[in-house]
Amino acid sequence: LGFGGSGCKITLDDPDYDGKAAKQLVDYLAGIKPDTTGQRLNLVAKTGTDPKVGMIGGSYGGEVQFAAASLDSRIDALVPLITWNDLAYSLAPNNTSFTRGVTYATPGVHKKEWTSLFFGVGIRDGITGATVDPSRDVGCPNFADQACLAKAQLDATGYPDQATLDFSRHASVTSYAARVHAPTLLVQGQKDTLFNLQEAVATYRRLQAQGTPTKMIWQSWGHSFGGTPAAGELDLSGTTSLRATYLGGRFLDWFNRYVKGDTTVATGPQFAYFRDWVGYTGIATPAYGTSSAYPVAAPLRLYLSGAGDLVRSSLSVKASSQSYANAPGGAATSYSETSSQGGQTTDLPPTDGPGTFAAWTSQPLSGPTVTVGMPTLVVRLTSAAALATQGSGAAGKLVVFAKLYDIAPDGTKTLHNRLISPVRVTDVSQVVHIELPGVVQRWSTGHRIQLVLAASDAAYAGNAAVLPVTVTSDPSHPGVLTLPVLSGPGPR
Repeated sequence: LGFGGSGCKITLDDPDYDGKAAKQLVDYLAGIKPDTTGQRLNLVAKTGTDPKVGMIGGSYGGEVQFAAASLDSRIDALVPLITWNDLAYSLAPNNTSFTRGVTYATPGVHKKEWTSLFFGVGIRDGITGATVDPSRDVGCPNFADQACLAKAQLDATGYPDQATLDFSRHASVTSYAARVHAPTLLVQGQKDTLFNLQEAVATYRRLQAQGTPTKMIWQSWGHSFGGTPAAGELDLSGTTSLRATYLGGRFLDWFNRYVKGDTTVATGPQFAYFRDWVGYTGIATPAYGTSSAYPVAAPLRLYLSGAGDLVRSSLSVKASSQSYANAPGGAATSYSETSSQGGQTTDLPPTDGPGTFAAWTSQPLSGPTVTVGMPTLVVRLTSAAALATQGSGAAGKLVVFAKLYDIAPDGTKTLHNRLISPVRVTDVSQVVHIELPGVVQRWSTGHRIQLVLAASDAAYAGNAAVLPVTVTSDPSHPGVLTLPVLSGPGPR
């Protein structure tokens, strides 16, 4: 709703609107809803008033599948691509204090560039579609009124208030997953700073736990980097047959099994992930690693030591500390991406301003090391200023941005797929548990792993007040970075 030539406003794929609209389409296929368009359907496979229905689509076209399936058990199979689990997390993430999946207890950090781009696209579609439904642009332009209120609130404060949280979560599968029983092939993009891999994992685990048949694919492409599939992965132009691409074949198998009901069709591995370092020709199947379960990796622990080292043994940790502070007035001193550019080659390289971040770097890797999954960090942050203000609510809590750089032997730094983890610390007097971005990444021999905690990021809101931070390396209680390592010896 609200896009292209449709009527109505954008309601964020809310089941009460988009879900009900999709249910009417199923009624139409079932012959319950009369055809008033003069069109005729040549063939609909159905039993009585139960038509055979599968849904496939990405982003908004992904979440609407959950909304529809939560209301209509006649939908037989879903293939949602690059979509969200909790829209509150998507638009204002907080990668700590999770209560379930990616749903957090403490309000997150406004992803201001993505929300502005998102509203710009929606308003533009409303103007284009005004001839179909002029009411789309009355009041909040092409959005439900609460969406404009939420955007204004996020811009003003930098974090979601309760009304914004309630509005966005009501339109998210995290709130109604218990009603989704259609077999679901979840597909999420590794190059996606809007809806990251954590969101797919949250939905995957929830559906699996309740017995919904579910499998998961981490494809190469998403909302970032132009959204272009790798060669032989999927042809969005329609000029190549689906069977000639890896994802296309998986989609056909899913629908053949669960829509056509052919139980002899195998639907592929439980979990598959794209490896961008694997060479191939033709179909992308060789580039995909597979597993019978998720997660697939074993933990590799690195300890924060001294004034900036990552070491393999807790016994090697040396006492020291690093301090940094954010700039006054919420000015950004770190840069990860311009979200409208999607991390393309025209984007600027990631940077961090001196004095506004802390960093810890490993020794060179003694061999290629592959990480698949979500790294985690356990660290203690000391900030007297944040401790004094955090009782005033979300506005007074410390915001930090965690990320991992790949440092080549020549000193070149790469931020993998430009992914970072914003965090609004619940209580700075306690140890903080941070989940870093999910990745499929190969670290080459001789490269070093660098953990950075930055005070700001240009794509996000941040702290308006200056909140200096000190991170102390304590041999008795060291900070721990845990990497999900599939193969490789790690740092020396």
